[in-house]
Amino acid sequence: MGPVDSSRIPRYAGPATFARLPRLDEVGGRTDVAVVGVPFDTGVSYRPGARFGGNAIREASRLLRPYNPAQDASPFALAQVADAGDIAANPFNINEAVETIEAAADDLLGSGARMMTLGGDHTIALPLLRSVAKKHGPVALLHFDAHLDTWDTYFGAEYTHGTPFRRAVEEGILDTSALSHVGTRGPLYGKKDLTDDEKMGFGIVTSADVYRRGADEIADQLRQRIGDRPLYISIDIDCLDPAHAPGTGTPEAGGMTSRELLEILRGLASCNLVSADVVEVAPAYDHAEITAVAASHTAYELTTIMSRQIADARG
Repeated sequence: MGPVDSSRIPRYAGPATFARLPRLDEVGGRTDVAVVGVPFDTGVSYRPGARFGGNAIREASRLLRPYNPAQDASPFALAQVADAGDIAANPFNINEAVETIEAAADDLLGSGARMMTLGGDHTIALPLLRSVAKKHGPVALLHFDAHLDTWDTYFGAEYTHGTPFRRAVEEGILDTSALSHVGTRGPLYGKKDLTDDEKMGFGIVTSADVYRRGADEIADQLRQRIGDRPLYISIDIDCLDPAHAPGTGTPEAGGMTSRELLEILRGLASCNLVSADVVEVAPAYDHAEITAVAASHTAYELTTIMSRQIADARG
């Protein structure tokens, strides 16, 4: 089953599933790619509101069409993609929420699906990575973000949107030979932030690197670093400049354009993408759906990559 036919039913009519795709229950409870929301933002350190991000992305995705010319693919014809609704996580207890998200991800991945997760704040990446690693072993990670998110704690809390990848390294669920941040920029607490990050195995591609070297060269560098390892891509929408993504909780000047992000992702089409997330969309700070539109197209490119790979594996 594919999306609703927009030549028969206007894009602004009907329920806002991602790209107007069928719900999971409408495809018999099984799908190749499950688009799932996690409306959780208890882990933020500055502006809240990412709990509403998933639905904002779904609304903006009404404009997506079934053929992706940039990848010469019709992702919803190549594989079954369905909207799996939201994972309801406790907004008052981060530890319990992390366990709930992990268990729900286990169920979806256990059914054979890959996950395209719509956040939510970046705290949710840790339980998602735990679940993916149960299936694939330690995974390669490309982390698109203005920030490192490898800090130790905030106010003594180990689970926040600034700590998920330190926890993931400590837990052994990442392949530390194939880790990279992309789009980082802005002030840090000290140089130790960078030295600690390097010790964990991360490489860094700053937003300035993308500007100076171009999307094609950066994508080639990342492909070489990842190789054929199982890959998880985690995208904080604040990797984009606030001009392209004002609707986020911790904006930083000097970021990538939406065009640069999409071109880098398209250059990763040959990588073994096992699941992905797009997080930190906070629609209360958005203007004219700029951020939500960028996030919906980002999720569309990631979904297309996964659908193509599923179709190729089936021959």
